[in-house]
Amino acid sequence: MKKTQRTAGTDASWKNPVPGQVRVYVWEWPVRFSHWVMVITIISLSITGYYMHAPYVVARGRTAYVMGTMRFIHLVSGFAFMAAILIRMYWFLFANRWSRWNQYIPTTRKRLANLVAVGKYYAFMAWSPVRYIGHNPMAGAAYAVVYAMALVEILTGLVLFSQIVGSRVLLFLVGWIPRFIDIQWIREIHFFIMFGFWMFFIHHIYTAILVSVEEENGLMDSIFSGYKFVPKAELLRDPAVEEMRPDGEAAPVTSDLEQEKHTVA
Repeated sequence: MKKTQRTAGTDASWKNPVPGQVRVYVWEWPVRFSHWVMVITIISLSITGYYMHAPYVVARGRTAYVMGTMRFIHLVSGFAFMAAILIRMYWFLFANRWSRWNQYIPTTRKRLANLVAVGKYYAFMAWSPVRYIGHNPMAGAAYAVVYAMALVEILTGLVLFSQIVGSRVLLFLVGWIPRFIDIQWIREIHFFIMFGFWMFFIHHIYTAILVSVEEENGLMDSIFSGYKFVPKAELLRDPAVEEMRPDGEAAPVTSDLEQEKHTVA
């Protein structure tokens, strides 16, 4: 596997695959852009949202307006977060094969079987994992739960916002929800999902570093550059392709054209 030896410049060793490996463009720019917008906004939303829940800064002076500033940042961050989620939802339909919606929601028997296989590896019941270029089925399912949490967070946030601004459009879209769920429960759901994001965030960082070190595939770098290093055989026999053919007898081979498209010599 590739041993990273970082140097600067276009000829940096870490940018070139070792013999037997290929450099594969896995994460396209909409994936990376929405990922980092979500990271930044979750941090700012958490800081400002927690302040709105329990102010931890004592304002000094007659012109101090900490709560108003926090609310403004929270509002702007919330709409930026919503835009990032919408971009990612759109890209679920048009992304390459590693970022499409079916990599998050298992729809075939092979994907479900591999989800069990990955679970056995994580539970120390198997010696080696099923290797994936993109997300393995368990990681994809976990991300699907996170996106579902994000949608609930956005919905509850819009409900709370509609109670303040009184917008007719917002009241039409989400104003009916408090008739079925008490506004205080909506507030609590909105608040506690924040902790769910942070639990996922900690685990996400841990597993990303672990897999990047164990597989030496440039996983951590890939969320900046989009590229990963994988053995050529893995690109030709990618589980993400096999799983789309639940009854296929043989592994479909990536066409030369597609390989050339995703590979940098």
